[in-house]
Amino acid sequence: MVKNFWTKDELIVSLNLYLKLPFGKLHHRTKEIIELAKIIGRTPDAVAMRLNNFASVDPYHRQRGIVGLTGGRKQVEPIWNEFVHNKEKLLFESEKILAEYQGKTIETKFKDILKGTENLKGEIKIREVKIRVNQNTFRQIVLVNYSSKCAISGIDVPELLIASHILPWSKHEEERLNPQNGICLSPLYDKCFDKSLIGIDADYKIHLSKFLKEKNSQPYFEKTFNDLDGKKINLPLKFLPKKEFLDVQFSIFKKQNN
Repeated sequence: MVKNFWTKDELIVSLNLYLKLPFGKLHHRTKEIIELAKIIGRTPDAVAMRLNNFASVDPYHRQRGIVGLTGGRKQVEPIWNEFVHNKEKLLFESEKILAEYQGKTIETKFKDILKGTENLKGEIKIREVKIRVNQNTFRQIVLVNYSSKCAISGIDVPELLIASHILPWSKHEEERLNPQNGICLSPLYDKCFDKSLIGIDADYKIHLSKFLKEKNSQPYFEKTFNDLDGKKINLPLKFLPKKEFLDVQFSIFKKQNN
């Protein structure tokens, strides 16, 4: 018997996958869609349709005039809204449910990133596990959004890429897991951005600090910084860096470079 009614758990793990796939891969032939379909007992066509339902409520695609599949909008919209208003809770819940579908626990599925938490107890352990799992999911979303390439250098080695936060993780808890608060950068440019040695304005243009410009006679400057001033970052597939977030950080950059 073919199942028709989608459970909330199925919709939540579908959103998890939607966030990790570029728009051009929301079809039944995509490997990740085939894998999810298998573990939740759906067809790849049905999963692809649900992902396109999520595209229909995603503001990014609506602004582009892409309608997506609106037929299942009433089912997916509450899940999308839950994600928008409580990303921390829903992302962790999605990974937990996905692990259960795979016959695993959060601890076994993410044992590599959870090393060192084995001896923690109670609320301290729960909080640390959530933070690490959500950081890992955020990284996946940001890397996919930038086609696993540094937005400045184009380096495409995932092991050398960081999901950099525009608004700092420690100071803006509500935006920690917002994909629009992430930029994919290599460690060098991540550190430069974090320390206001480079700034990125609301037009996505890169600016070099006075300190870096004073290093223009150094051999490394030509290789790593010379062509950056005024250049635009490579933009992501969706989830553009939020201009309001960039404004906040760029104002800090300007104050430090007056």
